[in-house]
Amino acid sequence: MPMIAFPSAHRRMPVALGVCLLSFTAFWAAQQAARVSMVDLLVYRAEGAAVRAGGDLYALRATAAQLPTTYPPFAALLFTPLPLLDTALLRALATAGNLTLLVVFVRLSLKLVGHARGATAWWVAAAAVWCEPVWTTLRYGQINLLLAVLVLWDLTRRPAGGYDRWTGAGLGLAAAVKLTPAVFPVFLLVTGLTARLGGGHAEPWLRHARGAAAAFAGATLLAAAVLPYDSWRFWTDMVFRADRAGYTEETANQALRGVLARLLHTPHPGALWAACAAVVAALGLVVAVRAELRGRRAWAVCACAVTALLISPVSWTHHWVWCVPLVLLLWTRGHRTAALGTLLVFCSYAPWWVPHGPDRPELHLNGAALALSAVYGATGGLFLVLARTSLPRTDGEVRVRP
Repeated sequence: MPMIAFPSAHRRMPVALGVCLLSFTAFWAAQQAARVSMVDLLVYRAEGAAVRAGGDLYALRATAAQLPTTYPPFAALLFTPLPLLDTALLRALATAGNLTLLVVFVRLSLKLVGHARGATAWWVAAAAVWCEPVWTTLRYGQINLLLAVLVLWDLTRRPAGGYDRWTGAGLGLAAAVKLTPAVFPVFLLVTGLTARLGGGHAEPWLRHARGAAAAFAGATLLAAAVLPYDSWRFWTDMVFRADRAGYTEETANQALRGVLARLLHTPHPGALWAACAAVVAALGLVVAVRAELRGRRAWAVCACAVTALLISPVSWTHHWVWCVPLVLLLWTRGHRTAALGTLLVFCSYAPWWVPHGPDRPELHLNGAALALSAVYGATGGLFLVLARTSLPRTDGEVRVRP
């Protein structure tokens, strides 16, 4: 009986899936061996309990580390089911959920860069789980992958006619949970206005921005109806207190503000940071908008993500899960050296090599330690430069529907 030759793609998929499951199992075992606390997950659980009990959300101090609530009130509403679960079960479900979200995030990242091979997602996810931002996201039980999936789902879907009732929903909800993703609707708005000024078709971008604004407003108003006191307190006071999240100079803070705090040896970089952040925001949005108008959606999205991370007052290392689409974009666009360098940076765990601790040694760094403490932020800045130089050198902009 002659042998049946199956297509090579059919053979690759089970192998890739098996390798990914093996990698995830090893990762889970490593996390268990490291006795990770998943401390942020426990803070979310405490926030949910405070909402259920009618407590003061922003007076809360949770876990032995006495961590405060820093997210908008809408996030706390989403956390209300968490106290119903046993802590061990909650940790297991959060880990499984984040691993699933990682696969979805990788698939959406591949879709963003135009790579459609199904097996590739499993190979990439098997490796990506070991990079520092993803490892730390799972270590703390963080929601970074969920927010990134909401953003990419919204920006990679192509509904019939270019618009439907869900357009903008992912961006709006992500921004209602955590403010950093709000840069993406701003990017869409600026793109639409720029297209209109240039005489182009601006409505798709403006519709997308309006959809995101509506979703954000709806979620925020819902939280205000359920938690009026907490909502008033957050939007009139807590939103301006960036230091509540932790010391600015902590080496884990890879935002521009953290880099400047360590460079200047001060916990309050103040007006200099505000000026630098404004410049980076403007330049980053220019790169993203130009890329979008010239039909380079992947460059635009990644540039926007990096800009958001740089200008945010606090961008902990685990916020940089956006390194996954960055590496994929660089690799698929032929920037292989840059892709490998970026991969090395985010798999090196370099920020944790820097002296850190309760005595705040980050305020006294010099030389190599100072350079290592800025490695994520520097990589983000270099990506924006490369994104700008990689755009077509033409005065005529190709305007495409988002």
